[in-house]
Amino acid sequence: MNDGQRIIELIPRLRRYARALVGDRARADDLVQDTLERAWNKFHLWRPGSDLRAWLFTVMHNVHVNQVRASRDHATLDDEGEEMAVAPVQGAALEIRDLERALALIPAEQREVLPLIALEDMSYAEVASALGIPIGTVMSRLCRTREKLRGMMYGVPVNTKLQLVK
Repeated sequence: MNDGQRIIELIPRLRRYARALVGDRARADDLVQDTLERAWNKFHLWRPGSDLRAWLFTVMHNVHVNQVRASRDHATLDDEGEEMAVAPVQGAALEIRDLERALALIPAEQREVLPLIALEDMSYAEVASALGIPIGTVMSRLCRTREKLRGMMYGVPVNTKLQLVK
């Protein structure tokens, strides 16, 4: 199988991660397209034998960060709406909708770790490599993301106390 076919096989995973990052299908598709364009133009930088999937996620992460930075010039970010309503009783569809909304409220740095681990089944080391951050940062961002989601989805108080680890 050639590299082009391998990239095509990874598009559904890229779309899933993009959707988790931006929350909107149209914007996610644009992010995937921008990622594929950048990856194609920079494909000479990929090391054959290394994990193509992780490399593409790294490219997507970098494209997304650049887009967020560019958008900050045009709009201000605020923390409005950090609290979500009590968990819905109408069913799974509403819970999924609320989860998507809650994810959109979590800071991008924390939000980008969760789908790589939960949906893409990447290890902490793979996520750290893809995002260019230490493994400890991956673990702390994942923990903070889970705490915030629990708080927003189920009304569980967020633990803001520092814990002593020996």
